[in-house]
Amino acid sequence: MAKVERHRAGEPKHEEAKMASGNVKVKAGTRPPWVGLAAAVWVQMAAGNAYTFPLYSPALKSVLGYDQRQVAMLGVANDVGENFGVVAGVLCNSLPPWLVLLVGAALCFLGFGTLWLAVSGTVLGMPYWLLWIALAIGTNSNAWFVTAVLVTNMRNFPLRRGVVAGLLKGYVGLSAALFTQVFSGLLHRSPTALLLLLAAGIPVVCLSTMYYVRPCTPALGAGGEEEDAMQDGHFAFAQAASVLLGAYLVGTTVLGTVVTLSDAASYALFAVTVLLLLAPLAIPVKMTLFRKKKPSPPMEPPAAATAEEEPLLIPSDPPPPADEDSDEKVAVLLAEGEGAVVKRKSRRPRRGEDFEFTEVLVKADFWLLWFGYFIGVGTGVTVLNNLAQIGAAAGIADTTVLLSLFGLGNFLGRLGGGAISEKFVRSPTLLLPRPVWMSLTQTVLAVAYLCLAYALSPGAVYACAAVIGVCYGAQFAVMIPTTSELFGLKNFGLFYNLMAVANPLGAVIFSEELAGRLYDGEAARQRHGGGGGGHPHACVGPECFRVAFVVLAACCAVGTAVSLVLAARIRPVYRALYAGGSFRLPNGNQQH
Repeated sequence: MAKVERHRAGEPKHEEAKMASGNVKVKAGTRPPWVGLAAAVWVQMAAGNAYTFPLYSPALKSVLGYDQRQVAMLGVANDVGENFGVVAGVLCNSLPPWLVLLVGAALCFLGFGTLWLAVSGTVLGMPYWLLWIALAIGTNSNAWFVTAVLVTNMRNFPLRRGVVAGLLKGYVGLSAALFTQVFSGLLHRSPTALLLLLAAGIPVVCLSTMYYVRPCTPALGAGGEEEDAMQDGHFAFAQAASVLLGAYLVGTTVLGTVVTLSDAASYALFAVTVLLLLAPLAIPVKMTLFRKKKPSPPMEPPAAATAEEEPLLIPSDPPPPADEDSDEKVAVLLAEGEGAVVKRKSRRPRRGEDFEFTEVLVKADFWLLWFGYFIGVGTGVTVLNNLAQIGAAAGIADTTVLLSLFGLGNFLGRLGGGAISEKFVRSPTLLLPRPVWMSLTQTVLAVAYLCLAYALSPGAVYACAAVIGVCYGAQFAVMIPTTSELFGLKNFGLFYNLMAVANPLGAVIFSEELAGRLYDGEAARQRHGGGGGGHPHACVGPECFRVAFVVLAACCAVGTAVSLVLAARIRPVYRALYAGGSFRLPNGNQQH
């Protein structure tokens, strides 16, 4: 009886998970979590539409006559929309995932549809401010897409948070290479056709997959080492399939720049891409065809402790038996009821437990993580938004390969950042907090920016684009599980989107105010001095971005120090969470 009461006491702590699940109850260890993960892959590939900005930004210059600073400011709208997900984060605990995806599909259609009307010439004289808002609305669909699938799958696989975050965010990074392949091969490099695809094709993908993105009751180690090994094998297969897809996309993009492909060849290459995108479905198919029979339990559980009452998140280890501490707490509660003692105020959550919004805002760890992430993604997105102009300044006419290299690096950084950080936080001998990897990648970013500042050649730009992509992607893979581990999964959707605000803010400061302003100033000097390219706002040579890259390198040095301070502060938290090499849910996540 005491066991059942303890179980009931744990239910309110998981009320948000049940509410988010839409009353969908699935037995632990069944296939739906893996079906949902496979569907999430397609949603994440669609959620990378913000990475297509370098593909159609030249059309904004040529068709609408904007200068580089105006284009950079549109890049800010691109980032603001993509990362402003606070509303989605708040609503993801009360709305089912399919409805969150539906809102994202509507925003995508409205925003990119407006851009298509302007670039195609269907509507003439559209004001700049309206296009800025339309682009922000279109890319804001990504915040709804990512929140729906990321929150759902982090809760479905709570013991593999780093791997899940790295895999799903990796596919978002890989989407840049996918859109580049489609743009170069199927759409014949037409910006208007690309915008039409973003406006109509992406909503269709999300509508066709949203039924399968649903919360499920996960298996949390109840099957022992054999079940853990099976899950590790499944994730390893999904990671290998994603790496193969990334290599294939970059290879086909490079092939398209070397030889002229016929329409039939382009369609055949894209068909292979679709098959590789379907690869994660092999996991639930395998679980269906080779279903393992489990022996019947020796005795039936008590009627009061049915599966209907089981919380979404339960500890991987069985709860310890009642001890003197528990007896003392019961005695205190009885005394409070009789008026013998004054009721104590409830304590604030400790790091690793579930935080509320107001509680997390006063934590130094939250702001250290936010600032370190702000430096990493803010400088990285500056390169992404100005990638076409950086390539042109180095004498690279075709920037599709450049974008593909950045996209592949972004994908590998997200996938590798999640997997590697997961490996080291579970190491009993060498436990490294995840922010250590954020500091390491920001050190590499500083070196890459200095290389671009003083050795801006085509070869250096290709190499640095890939390296910066890797380091940029690693910031996402480290930030996401760190946020959930420090502040819990209850309000993870909100906290993740608060962190994501760092991306557009970095774009405003580093891309528009720093890089865009310096670029236009150098372009004006070249134009008055008789240099520059054919476009009135073009800039050629290393001077176009030199000062900007030096400033970005200095900022990354500061970000490295901040991330190291955070890692030192939270090392004891990781020792407690991953004691013995396996994740343990804190007491605050077990009972309330």
